[in-house]
Order: sequence, then structure tokens, then C-alpha cells
Amino acid sequence: MAKSGSTFLALLTGAAIGAGLGMLYAPDSGEETRRKLGENARRTQDDLNKRYKETSSNLSQKAKKAKSDFEQRLEETLSSASYKADEILSSLETKLEELKKQNAKFQKDRKGGNDDNAQLDESVASKGDKKTGNAAV
Repeated sequence: MAKSGSTFLALLTGAAIGAGLGMLYAPDSGEETRRKLGENARRTQDDLNKRYKETSSNLSQKAKKAKSDFEQRLEETLSSASYKADEILSSLETKLEELKKQNAKFQKDRKGGNDDNAQLDESVASKGDKKTGNAAV
């Protein structure tokens, strides 16, 4: 868009200069030439103002659309991230439950069925910590 605007401005400037030079060398009187130059200047200014308003309007519309598109993409990304986080949390909760069950089973096996381990634990407790000489609690 900027390139076409620059090209248009260059064409318009060239046309205005050409028209001005053409009128200066025209066989009209000075008063008539000045009047024509004034008209050309007003038309050129009106054209430039019109192009400026159109370009401003187009840029404003494009900026609003870009903002809207960005907000929509951001919302979609956040929504997707939220679903992913929920999936991860659900997976972690499932793993935690599995670990709790395994730990409970391990604790049950350790307490109930193995008298040798209980006797070994008592033996270690009564001897104490070899490094400090204190009995283990």
C-alpha cells in the first residue's frame, strides 16, 4: 500500500508541475494563467485530501481487523492451553492415585506379612546409630 501511495504522489506531483509549466508558456494573459494555476492547485489539493482520507480510512479498517484477528487467535490459544492444562492435571491426578494405591499396598505388605522385617527394624533401633552412639527413635 505504501509503494502505490508513493507512486501516486509522484505521478500527481509530476502532473502538477507539468501543468504549471504548460500554463506558464501558454499564450494566456498573466491573470488567466494565475487563475488556472490556482484552480489546478485547488484540484490537486482536493485530490490529495481525498486520497489521504481514503488511505487513513483503509489503514484504520485494516488495523481494526488485525486487532480483532489477534484477539481471536489469542483467545483460541488461551482456550487450547487451558484444555491442555486440564488434560495434564487429569493425567497427573490419575498417576497420583496409582502411586497412592501402590504405596498403600506396599505399606500393607510391609506391616502384615513380614515378621523378619519387623524383627530387623527392632534390632536396628535397639543398637542405635553407630556413628553417634544414640539409639534410633
